[in-house]
Amino acid sequence: MKMRKFSSSPVALFILVLISPLSSAAALLQLPISPSNQAEKLIRELNLFPKETINIVDNSSFSDVPKIVEKAFKFPHLIDTDGISLQELGHHAGYYQIQHSHAAKMFYFFFESRNSKEDPVVIWLTGGPGCSSEMALFYENGPFSIANNLSLVWNEYGWDKVSNILFVDQPIGTGFSYSTNRHDIRHNEKGISDDLYDFLQAFFKEHTELAKNDFYITGESYAGHYIPAFAARVHQGNKAKEGIHVNLKGFAIGNGLTDPGIQYAAYADYALDMGIITQSAHDRINKILPLCKSAIKLCGTDGTISCMAAYLVCNTIFNSILARVGDMNYYDIRKKCEGSLCYDFSNLEKFLNQKSVRDVLGVGDIDFVSCSPTVYEALLMDWMRNLEVGIPTLLDDGVKLLVYAGEYDLICNWLGNSRWVHAMEWSGKKEFVASSEVPFEVDGSDAGLLKNHGPLSFLKVKDAGHMVPMDQPKAALEMLKRWMQGSLSESRSSVNSENLVSSIGTDSGVARSAGCDFDALGVEERDGGEGPKPMLADRKEKGIARRELLHRLPCRHLYLPMP
Repeated sequence: MKMRKFSSSPVALFILVLISPLSSAAALLQLPISPSNQAEKLIRELNLFPKETINIVDNSSFSDVPKIVEKAFKFPHLIDTDGISLQELGHHAGYYQIQHSHAAKMFYFFFESRNSKEDPVVIWLTGGPGCSSEMALFYENGPFSIANNLSLVWNEYGWDKVSNILFVDQPIGTGFSYSTNRHDIRHNEKGISDDLYDFLQAFFKEHTELAKNDFYITGESYAGHYIPAFAARVHQGNKAKEGIHVNLKGFAIGNGLTDPGIQYAAYADYALDMGIITQSAHDRINKILPLCKSAIKLCGTDGTISCMAAYLVCNTIFNSILARVGDMNYYDIRKKCEGSLCYDFSNLEKFLNQKSVRDVLGVGDIDFVSCSPTVYEALLMDWMRNLEVGIPTLLDDGVKLLVYAGEYDLICNWLGNSRWVHAMEWSGKKEFVASSEVPFEVDGSDAGLLKNHGPLSFLKVKDAGHMVPMDQPKAALEMLKRWMQGSLSESRSSVNSENLVSSIGTDSGVARSAGCDFDALGVEERDGGEGPKPMLADRKEKGIARRELLHRLPCRHLYLPMP
C-alpha cells in the first residue's frame, strides 16, 4: 500500500496555510507519521499480522465463498461434561447480506444469555478503526478466552451472563466480513451506521422472539464514533417506522473517541496530571492546540480535506507526548511495551485460522483480517469529526448513555471523556454538572467513581486501562448489569468471585489460574497440564436443568488441537 509523500500532497499545502499565522507553534510541528505507517504500527503493537489488508474478494478467485447463513455451532473438541446440545448451548455464527450495500456480507457471533433469553440484547463494536470484534470476544467480555495452548477457557465474567450478546465484524472488510465490491468500503459514519442498521434488521427478522427485548449498543475506542451514529440511526428508524422496531434503551462508550476537539485538548493535561511529562513539556506541546482546534473547527461534521489536516495536525500532540515517554504503553501507562509489542493478541489469529475452527464457523476461504489498515485509512476523513452532536436528542428522548473509562488509558483517557460529557448541551446538563460523584463499589471494594443524572452516567474505572473488561472483568460485568437495570449507583454485587481482576495462566496452569473450582466441576486434572477431564458418573444433579447447570458452573473448558 503506497501513500503519496506528505510534503507534496494537498493536505500538506492546507496545513502550511493553516499554520502560517502561528509561526511559533509551526516551529513545533514535526512531520506526522503517515496514516499508512500509523495503521501498521497499531496492528504490530498488538502482535497481529493479517494476511490481507481488507476482505474485498473476487468471487472467481475463491473456491469456497461462504453462504449467507446463520448456524448453531460448538467449537471442535468441546469436552461436553454436561451433555449440552447445540440448542442448549445457544452459540451462533454466520453472515447476513447487507441490504443497501452493493455486495456486502457481515459476519457475527451471537451468544444466547447463560441466564435467560429474556435478558437484553447487547451488541459490541470494537474500534481501531478496522479491528475485528473478535478481539473483545476472546480477550475482554466474550464467553471465553484463548489460553496459550489455544484451548478456550470459559470467562466467569463474560457479558453473556447477563445479556444475549452479538459481536459483529465491521466496518465491511474487517474480520470475516467481506464484499466483492470495493464501493462497500465505508468512509464515514453514515455508511457504517446504515450497514449496522441493515444488519440489525436482518438479525431481528431471523430472531423475532428477541425483537421485544431491551436493546443496548456497546463498544470501545473508535467505537466512540460508531456507537452514537448507530444509536441515532436506530432511533431514526424507529421514529420513521422503517422496519422492525428496535427496543433501544441505551448505549455505552468505553474509553472512546467521540468529541476530538475536547479530547485532543486533554492529552497534555492528562499526561501532566499523571506525571509522565513535565510542566515545560506540557506547555510546549499545548502550543500546537490552536492549530488543532482550527483544523477541527473547519472539519466540523462533514468536512473533507480539512478533516485530514486535522488528523495530521492534532495527532502531533499525541505523538509529541509519546516521544517523551519512551516505551510506555499508551493503552495502560502502568505498563511498558517491549520493542514494538504492547499486547500479544497473536493467539486470536492462530485460533481462528485453524481449519477445524473455520470449518465449524462456515467461513470458507475468507481470510480473517484481525485489523484492516485499508479500513483505517478509509476513515481518515471521519476521525476528527464530532459525534457528540447527535447525542443530546437521544438523551432528551430518554435513551440512556453510559460513558466509562479506565483511569490509566492515555489514548482515549478519562479526563478528555469526562470533559466532553460535562460540556455537552442537553436538557439535563445543569443538573448533571451539579450532581455529586459517588463511589462505584463491587462487593464492598472501590471499583470507580460515578456521576449520574437522569439518562446520563459517567464512570471512571479504577485500576483499568483502555480495555476495561480485560483489566477489570468483574467490575465491567457488574457495571453492565446494574446500568441495564437502572441501578448503577447501588453498592451491591451478585457476581460471585474473590477478585476484581482475573487472569489467564500458562498452558500448565490454565484452569487453576483462571479460578476454576474442580470440585464444583466434578473433574480432575490431567497430567501434563492438558486440563480437566470429565468424571461423567458424578455429573448427574437431580432437579437442575442442563441450561441452568451451564449458567451455574464457575468455570468450563473447551479443548482444541494445536495447529
